[in-house]
Amino acid sequence: MKDMFNLDGRVALVTGCSGGLGVQMAKALASRHCNLVIIARRYEKLLEVQKEIEGLFGVKVLPIQCDITNTEAVDKMVDEAVAKCGKIDILINNAGTGAVAPAEKITDEQFMNEVQIDLFGTFRVARAVAQKSMIPNQYGRVINIASMYGLVGNKIAPASPYHAAKGGVVNLTRALAAEWGKYGITVNAICPGYFITPLTKETLESDYFTQYAKTVIPLERYGHEGELDPAVLFLASEASTYVTGVALPVDGGYTCV
Repeated sequence: MKDMFNLDGRVALVTGCSGGLGVQMAKALASRHCNLVIIARRYEKLLEVQKEIEGLFGVKVLPIQCDITNTEAVDKMVDEAVAKCGKIDILINNAGTGAVAPAEKITDEQFMNEVQIDLFGTFRVARAVAQKSMIPNQYGRVINIASMYGLVGNKIAPASPYHAAKGGVVNLTRALAAEWGKYGITVNAICPGYFITPLTKETLESDYFTQYAKTVIPLERYGHEGELDPAVLFLASEASTYVTGVALPVDGGYTCV
């Protein structure tokens, strides 16, 4: 039987790959023999990730420093990736941020920063990758990392700019799926729930948040390391050739209640 999850010969570009979920997803792709282009602002962190993934999986990993809020930098980064790797088959748009404050106290700068990174940054990278590789090659898998907060509100951690930006990512995903399907490109979103990462660890492990999670998450726990991997591999591989425009929650059921 054909291994529909085999990514041998594919090249994936992963943004926000200096730590956390970005590295976890990159490892999942590498475990299926996918070569990687890893992107973040902190180049020294990328070099650490490169060394670890190449050592574990024996795939090729190209680190490129890039600020996804800068259009010129994004275009240059994609040009370099295509020149050195030949193509980009898979894009994981993972880079993001999160401003937490009551809506009435959010500044214009906080709101615009959220949109610049989470929404416009996602579009910038997708646009460049589509223009420079996926449309010419008539093939692509774009996976935008949105959030369950892009589907619903919340009462525990006010973050209206984040909700707005990630909600934008969800509908951007649908729009790009509709436009780019004719080029053999699928565009889907994953909407993660609560996963412990270096950025979320302090908040999620607090007593009050732990109790809240047991109340609002049907599975009564946070996501474990690796529990995003099956969704990523499904949407990146030949297993999902007829799936596009989907926003897939991986949230322990948070958005079903």
